[in-house]
Amino acid sequence: MDDQQHDRVRIDKWLWAARFFKTRSLATEAVELGRVLINTDRVKPARTVRLGDTILVRRGEEMMTVTVLGISDTRGPAPIAQQLYAETAESILLREARKEQARYLAGDGYQGKGRPTKRDRRQLTRFEGS
Repeated sequence: MDDQQHDRVRIDKWLWAARFFKTRSLATEAVELGRVLINTDRVKPARTVRLGDTILVRRGEEMMTVTVLGISDTRGPAPIAQQLYAETAESILLREARKEQARYLAGDGYQGKGRPTKRDRRQLTRFEGS
């Protein structure tokens, strides 16, 4: 493969190579359903990815915004795949907040029985509002 072709690869192949999805068909389906945006634009699976592109990937409840640092069309080990992108700081903060909210709503937060206290309600409101 010459250098010009290796600078660009299809978004579905890149998502699979970067290990966002287990199979390329899952990656293709996610792109077709609008769960993957490149530079805030909805794209088709054949759209090429270039260095510096910003990609938003939604998998279930999880959402990540990453910047493309490397191009690959082959799936390798996870440590190498993680070098293909860098998650934005804002994306990391949002994911952590969602994890915290899910943990709180799952029962790790309010442990009392019966009605929550005023303090507990304020914490719930703060999590739901963010």
